[in-house]
Amino acid sequence: MTSVRRRTLTAGLLGAAALPSLPRAQGRPIRIGGTLTLTGPLASLGIIHKIAGETFVDEINQRGGLLGRPVEWVLKDDQSKPELARTLYEQLVTTEKVDLLIGPYGTAAILAAMGVAQRYGKFIPHHSFGIPNLAKYEMQFQAGGVAGDPDNVWPNLVFDAMAASPTPPKTIAIAASKFPSLHYISLNAREIAKKRGLQEVAFLEYEFGTRDFGPIASRIKDANPDFLWVGAGGIDPVLMLDAMKRINYQPKLQFHMFPAPGPMMKLPESRNSFALTNFEAHAPYTNNPRAAAFVKAFAERAAKANLPYPAVDLQSAISYACWQVIEAAVEGARSIDDKAIAQWLRANTVNAIIGPLRWSGPNNYVSGSDLYKVKQLQDGNWVVVWPRDSAAPGAQIRGA
Repeated sequence: MTSVRRRTLTAGLLGAAALPSLPRAQGRPIRIGGTLTLTGPLASLGIIHKIAGETFVDEINQRGGLLGRPVEWVLKDDQSKPELARTLYEQLVTTEKVDLLIGPYGTAAILAAMGVAQRYGKFIPHHSFGIPNLAKYEMQFQAGGVAGDPDNVWPNLVFDAMAASPTPPKTIAIAASKFPSLHYISLNAREIAKKRGLQEVAFLEYEFGTRDFGPIASRIKDANPDFLWVGAGGIDPVLMLDAMKRINYQPKLQFHMFPAPGPMMKLPESRNSFALTNFEAHAPYTNNPRAAAFVKAFAERAAKANLPYPAVDLQSAISYACWQVIEAAVEGARSIDDKAIAQWLRANTVNAIIGPLRWSGPNNYVSGSDLYKVKQLQDGNWVVVWPRDSAAPGAQIRGA
């Protein structure tokens, strides 16, 4: 177990010279508790969220804290285990006596944390829960820009992008992790692909935590699809592509739902890969001054931590947005009372770096358009390519 506490800091996002008129945070810290997957199968993503959170806490304290009080982040390692996440959130509420909660990474851990929050009547924002119909607790809020039906929205978004490719696919193979949300979305992608006239040549499932992808790679090579959909996250896509390399196979068009951006970027076999996102470190996303400041601060901190990809992407952006939701709700309600915060959020919009968030949709998911886009790995950089009006300047989809 790892416990990390972020206290008031003197060096922050904006720099000391820029802050002479800001009040200094004083008094007892507002303690915000949560877990991240700092070890285990999803650690390659957990470290990104840790750096994003540290960047935010430094920034908010440099700007005077929340309600004039410093912010302290009480962070524990759930080791990618939902049962451990449940125990740790119990500790955060009962032993650590934190003032507020922030959700962990990933659907399974969030569901465990949500149960604890409900038992104690705590507000809990989260950013990566991919099965909205399971989010029944009235004081949980999705802060990652996900609509109430990602199993429908995301596959259609991806297949629209593939249809706009210079080499539109006719056949598809699907390889899906049994991690709850990845599996859930991939199953519906399978049905949507059939409705769109794509011929399924392989459908493969594997256990979460798998590290030997040799058999899956072999079956994908035998199927030789025009388009490979991989419902996986973290380093699974890297391991799968490495297994394909060993048998001299290179996918044509390939999509990996939530890959660790750095390891994917460094793998030659991942060139032109697609993935989901809602923020990348280029225009139009960096036109927002606060987003641009976060991009700069995150890059500096990530470089010092030797992160393989020190640029802001989906993972760091949704994490920062979740902290922005806490900031806006506490300041808007002028309180750290959980019920007051939840009431304020239901009635207001938060303009996060990923876009406007408003919770009038089912189960406190965002209403209106889903904020997700499709990005592609081009020339060593992740760039948004679809929809066209959200793409990086000059970026176009590359085919097989």
